[in-house]
Amino acid sequence: MDRPYVICHILTALDGKIDGEFFAMPETLPALKKYGEIRQIYACKATIYGTTTIAEGYSDGYLTEPPTCEKVYPHEDHIADKSAENYIISLDPRGVLRWSGAYLEKKNRPKAHVVEVLTDGAADGYIGYLRGLGVSYIFAGNDTVDCGLLLKKLKALLGLERVMLAGGGVTNQSFAAAGLIDELSIVIAPTADGDSGSASLFETGGFSTPSPKAYKLKAAEQIENDTLWIRYIKK
Repeated sequence: MDRPYVICHILTALDGKIDGEFFAMPETLPALKKYGEIRQIYACKATIYGTTTIAEGYSDGYLTEPPTCEKVYPHEDHIADKSAENYIISLDPRGVLRWSGAYLEKKNRPKAHVVEVLTDGAADGYIGYLRGLGVSYIFAGNDTVDCGLLLKKLKALLGLERVMLAGGGVTNQSFAAAGLIDELSIVIAPTADGDSGSASLFETGGFSTPSPKAYKLKAAEQIENDTLWIRYIKK
């Protein structure tokens, strides 16, 4: 393929929620542990996250005001570190995320170089801001991220053969709607959230129309305690 193999690896509640208070329940802890172990089994060098997920768990949140930069850089791809062992691929179409540096070492995971995914709508000042921090960036789309183009660039620019997709729900849906999820790995905790405001595994978020997809069951197994690990592959 001219793009990496995409594995969507997610932990959910029984009702398909991927965030919420169920994460704090003791019955969810075995699922969280297994989720992390499976990440290591897949051994992907890069993980793709959406803007909200990055802002809430990885970056320093959102910028409070647009950054300025005296030098104007062209809207061209820029890879500051082509030899990093791990990458965090951050979907940030308009350029709104705040960073303290070009690398992340969080959540007991290995050090990873940040690659921002922008569109042509990103401001010149934000591009200069990323340059100053040493953060890499890739352009993929005019107003919204073109997931197919992004994947092709990840292979061409970074040599990635497989990547992990870890949401949120709108990001997962964007790749699914384009037929770009090759494998779906779902760790299901024996708990339910029930909060209609919590994000689901796949959702349009009002940004697109529903595009149902079908997958073929690859394996299903009961793992620690009452946790399930279900895997599907693209039909």
